Amino acid sequence: MPTAAFLPSLLLLLADRSYATPTTIKLGLEWFLNPDHLPLVVALREGYFAEAGLDVQLLEPADHWEAEEEILAGRLDVAVTETLHLAQDAARGKPVIGFSRFLHTDGGVLFLGSSNISRPSDMCGRTISYPGSPGIGGPAIVQTMVEADGGSCDIASYGKHNGGFYHVKALQDKAAAVATLVFYNFEVIEAQQMGLRPGFFSLKEWGVPDFCQLVLFTTPQRLQALRPQLRQLVLAMRRATGLIKREPARAARIYEQHVKGSAAAAGTTNRSAL
Repeated sequence: MPTAAFLPSLLLLLADRSYATPTTIKLGLEWFLNPDHLPLVVALREGYFAEAGLDVQLLEPADHWEAEEEILAGRLDVAVTETLHLAQDAARGKPVIGFSRFLHTDGGVLFLGSSNISRPSDMCGRTISYPGSPGIGGPAIVQTMVEADGGSCDIASYGKHNGGFYHVKALQDKAAAVATLVFYNFEVIEAQQMGLRPGFFSLKEWGVPDFCQLVLFTTPQRLQALRPQLRQLVLAMRRATGLIKREPARAARIYEQHVKGSAAAAGTTNRSAL
């Protein structure tokens, strides 16, 4: 068969995945390194990025809310964000474009057993910790859940606290009664490990669209300039996700090795979340 003659050459071509000059991709993490970023860590540590011709650098942006400015200034090429923030930035006319989702978790509102909250309507008028405070986002989410539970509340009655993404700390310090934009796979486990008896209301069960996902984004200009390389980035992350699903224990070891020496990133909470 004519195609058979080309098969050895084709196999050699596919097997040769080395690149003379890797392309550097500066990738901004969301807030701080944690198990949500596991596909990135696995792809980096297992050499999947390198095999795709990429030198990927995982960085924490100087300003987590203005990562697109870091990209425009050349300090980043790509960054991690949540779909909610991406939509908000696009609505404000910022030059952003998302191109790959890599995490979808159960998001919601966190509270502690000491808060006297047992159902969403109990959150009426309580102080909310949320990134972006004192914006409308936190009260809008909590108010929707209160109303879905049959409660009636003045949206102006909520207290507002900006604890960033340190949700558990805000509740532990009693700076707020509830925290929103919480990921079940991280903050709830963190609170459990600290013996704080956490409670959790899932957004999707109380009238709020399920938006708790992490995506990669960049600017349209960088997407155009790096389109082939960003495709390789996504394919390497898919390969890493396959390893995570097939061999979760191995993936956990890879993460722990990567963060070895970092108390913040390698603590008990991170191991449990993995």
